[in-house]
Amino acid sequence: MKRACLLLILSIAAFAQKKPVTLDALNQGGGRGGRGGGPVTWAPDGKSFVFRQGRALMLYDPAAKSSKEIVNTEALDAAAVKPPPETGPFDWTNRRARVSGGIQWSHSGKELLYESGGDLFLIHVETGKWEQLTKTPEIERDPQLSPDGGKVAFRRGYDLYSIDIASAKETRLTHGGTATLINGGLDWVYPEELDLSTAFWWSPDSKSVAYLQFDTSREPQYPHEDLLHVHAIYEPQRYPQAGEPNADVHLGVVTAAGGATKWLNVGDTRDSYLVARAGWMPDSRSVYVIRLNRVQNKLEMFSTDVESGAASTIFRESDPYWINLQGDAEFLPDGRHFLWTSERDNGFRHIFLYSNDGKEVKQLTRGAWEVKRVNATGANRVYYSSDEGNSLETHFYSVKLDGGGKIRLDKTPGTHSISMSPGASYYLDTHSTLTDPPETTLHSGDGAELGVYRAANRRQMDEYDVLRTELVTFKTRDGVELHARLIKPAGFDPAKKYPAIVDVYGGPGVALPVHNSWPGVLNTDQVFAQKGYVIWQAENRGGMGRGHAFETAISRQLGVTELADQVAAVKYLVSLGFVDPARVGIHGWSYGGFMTLNALLNAPDVFKCGIAGAPVTSWMNYDTIYTERYMGLPGENADAYARTALPPKAKNLKAKLMILHNIEDDNVLFQNSMQMINALELEHKEFSFLPYPQKSHGVGGVAAEQMNQTMLDFFDRNLK
Repeated sequence: MKRACLLLILSIAAFAQKKPVTLDALNQGGGRGGRGGGPVTWAPDGKSFVFRQGRALMLYDPAAKSSKEIVNTEALDAAAVKPPPETGPFDWTNRRARVSGGIQWSHSGKELLYESGGDLFLIHVETGKWEQLTKTPEIERDPQLSPDGGKVAFRRGYDLYSIDIASAKETRLTHGGTATLINGGLDWVYPEELDLSTAFWWSPDSKSVAYLQFDTSREPQYPHEDLLHVHAIYEPQRYPQAGEPNADVHLGVVTAAGGATKWLNVGDTRDSYLVARAGWMPDSRSVYVIRLNRVQNKLEMFSTDVESGAASTIFRESDPYWINLQGDAEFLPDGRHFLWTSERDNGFRHIFLYSNDGKEVKQLTRGAWEVKRVNATGANRVYYSSDEGNSLETHFYSVKLDGGGKIRLDKTPGTHSISMSPGASYYLDTHSTLTDPPETTLHSGDGAELGVYRAANRRQMDEYDVLRTELVTFKTRDGVELHARLIKPAGFDPAKKYPAIVDVYGGPGVALPVHNSWPGVLNTDQVFAQKGYVIWQAENRGGMGRGHAFETAISRQLGVTELADQVAAVKYLVSLGFVDPARVGIHGWSYGGFMTLNALLNAPDVFKCGIAGAPVTSWMNYDTIYTERYMGLPGENADAYARTALPPKAKNLKAKLMILHNIEDDNVLFQNSMQMINALELEHKEFSFLPYPQKSHGVGGVAAEQMNQTMLDFFDRNLK
């Protein structure tokens, strides 16, 4: 009897034992599961939203906490005309540019605009019936419903068109578009570095369309080549590098009935200005522009009367270093005011209420913390996300339009991501911590929880041995407090000395990497930790989220302060007593690739080995808008461009090095790696190099599986 019980206990223990996270587990992946795994689209009245469930479009009613199917999209998807196979050079449209319109509600809330296969469909919500608006082999890009729901504007090729829904009449709005003269479309660098996702806007009265025209003919071409065919295919990309001409951007207005474009003056955009935002004023008579100077330390919002062409300034901002632009002007329902977020109050982003003429200004939030996002307005209140009280978390607040009555709406620690309805009647809160996977709950506008919309998926936690992520705080030699995340290896013994892998990004314009949110299960950090490595990722000055002063320590000399902070972080890690200082490796991608090479060449005694993915190796090679924001113009800061270039430091390499890069990387150009490789070869330095043929900044698919295995093998060879 005792023996039977013992066998039963052993059997249960074996069954309950969790699996380590391996590369095979990463390759097999695994979905999140649950209802409505993707984003939701709120109805205009804020009383329901649409989400996808498989091939079905579902309508969710928050009051009833129930959903129903509107339509199965299988028939719509089948009705779309399949575009012909692509021929000629690759289309280097930026991944941040809005191409598909997704799902859009009509203003009445009775119809949905749906895009599939490049064709457009109108779905009637009550009946589920639908009609096909376009049936062409050409792709209708960036479709946008007019505010009155009567028309749809879109881009086909390099011009704008509109369709009157009732009559099915199609109108061509612009003419003369070419591959280098894009009407209503964007070049590569604007969406990448200014988050400008569209280039045309309906007027509020639905009578006109304002649009940007990008003339890219003077932007230099980078000579990509597809080498996977019998004959190489030349695939040039318009890519302005630091100091080179940007696109000539023009702002025009055309009526919905078509006709001649009325051109408005935005200044010289090739060398002097950037059109960062544009749109209509609520009166439908004027168009606003938010314009930056080229090095982005001066900003101006002005409006231009479409009829007269007269322009008037609404407000100006300036900064000794650079201006971080986030979001857009958000006009209030009264038609007389708008919200704007700015870092002009002591370097922390806060919310300001402006009158449309700029004469009245009121600051609604203040303090040594950051507003992350304005989520909605309603009932005389503004709803926003911020890190007040803890820079490692994000919480949900509201404040009155007079700046009083601030309240925190969420009740739990961690990171809260909010999707709020128009009018602020309801919201979804997706909440997680380092130990709790995301769960989405439904709330009324006052914060009361109404129920769980999407339960946390704990399947992977139950299946795999997830090694705990710890948050650590330390100080640099000059007293700057920094945060880091730490994963100790499987079977950790504090008396042993372990090899460590430093995961680095380190660049500006991106949120700092350390926060109290779910890190996931199936990732390379977990794989490496299961293989016996300490995993370490520390923030450094330059990253976003801790105020402008924290960022600007890197101004005009990218890589210097960041590296000093990363070296200080490694010294602190070693001081904890369980890391072998002779076995520290480092890896990163993009700016992290730059930082990896920067560390190996400028702190050669700290790291035993490193893997640099898609590294910038000279800031002369990177794009205008990003580089000039942080480094200034090459002609005005030539010494710093030369000092921070990495190929001249090739002789300093002591560590084992691997470089990874897509040959047709549209973001960090392949020439960066080639210049570094050439310099290393001339210095007789040994290194490994893995080129990939994908037309993207990152490596995906089966190639990523091979790459991850190669990275693990590299660290095992050099750190164990």
